[in-house]
Amino acid sequence: MKKTILTTALASISLFAAAQNSDLITKTNKKADAIESKVISIRRDFHEHPELSNREFKTADKIAAHLRSLGIEVQTGVAKTGVIGILKGGKPGPVVALRADMDALPVVERVSIPFASKVMGEYNGQAVGVMHACGHDSHMAILMGTAEVLASVKNDIKGTVKFIFQPAEEGPPEGEEGGAALMVKEGVLQNPKVDVIFGLHISAQTEVGKINYRPKGAMASSDWFKIKIKGKQAHGASPWQSVDPIVTASQIIMGLQTIVSRNVDITESAAVVSVGKVTAGVRSNIIPEDLEMAGTIRTLDPKVKIMIHEKINQIVSNIAESAGATAEINITEQTLITYNDPDLTSMMLPSLEATAGKNNIILANAMTGAEDFSYFQDKVPGLFIFLGGMPKGKIATETASHHTPDFYIDESGFNLGVKAMTNLTLDYMEMNAKKVSK
Repeated sequence: MKKTILTTALASISLFAAAQNSDLITKTNKKADAIESKVISIRRDFHEHPELSNREFKTADKIAAHLRSLGIEVQTGVAKTGVIGILKGGKPGPVVALRADMDALPVVERVSIPFASKVMGEYNGQAVGVMHACGHDSHMAILMGTAEVLASVKNDIKGTVKFIFQPAEEGPPEGEEGGAALMVKEGVLQNPKVDVIFGLHISAQTEVGKINYRPKGAMASSDWFKIKIKGKQAHGASPWQSVDPIVTASQIIMGLQTIVSRNVDITESAAVVSVGKVTAGVRSNIIPEDLEMAGTIRTLDPKVKIMIHEKINQIVSNIAESAGATAEINITEQTLITYNDPDLTSMMLPSLEATAGKNNIILANAMTGAEDFSYFQDKVPGLFIFLGGMPKGKIATETASHHTPDFYIDESGFNLGVKAMTNLTLDYMEMNAKKVSK
């Protein structure tokens, strides 16, 4: 009952704020409409000239130049290539952060569009194609559009907006720090101290015009693991003289698959343990001495995460020992759970509904994909939403997924993204300006 009363109260406050902001929102919506083609043009430029994680040098220069042209205070070189913009409104109020990620992926593009990427780069010592195969080009363009809209009403803004353009969301190259974790470490949420943060992600499987959201755990935490197995080398014709790391690894892989299926209550939360890489040997008639495998762990519950880590260590060590081999296990944290503060989500839901239409705001299932936006949410309340980028009439299961060469986004959804980020900012400020001014 208390939860229902609180949710209703937050919704009422949000509706009141939207009413108070109606003239300003009308003005900013018109501005968003006026620059829609510009936002699309910005996205196409980023798409045609992508850069990999921690190497977003030209991307950062373009962002910084745009923000400076709007009269926004700019900081560069944050977390290596990140850009921060600070817009101080004409009235006192809270500090709202808005975030977009900047990096592309080591993927060769196959989409037939005039601005397709033909860029080649280097990733962990390998020559690779480079493509914005997850929509970060869209995120940057939308946030740059949002900055332009908000800068046009600077004197009416009740607070400060901090625009965070974050590098290396996909993870920095081996041996380097990067991403949201490094930004937080360097103090991006301070000076001025951020009260709340909003972010969005384009979705190639959500229809244009719609926005998906989920309170609490929206995306999984992500951990990576490496397992090194040491056995004994032998001729392939004499396997009894070996301690075979390949057979040992096969047993370990099957053992790892029982962790989720036999230990996780999947009615409560999802979890994943996947082995994605196995490397061993040099030719077919030699049983190798060493093997290395790597994989990922995804969880939506911190307790489940701890249990899975314990089980991996137990299974790997015991199976290796039973085979006469030894095993070295290394698990590294990549992201936390993308956790949408439930009170903030309830507070801002009417703002999203007013922007996109109530029928276009969809309560979605949690995803086992991961986002390092979670590191910002670990420090301040945050809301992360998913913006439709699938052409109308398409079927989600028949469209190319993220991180693939055929990934495609319908740009007609960008205008809604600009309006959503703008309205979330202004409505939150309207609801919280009086608290700050006191």
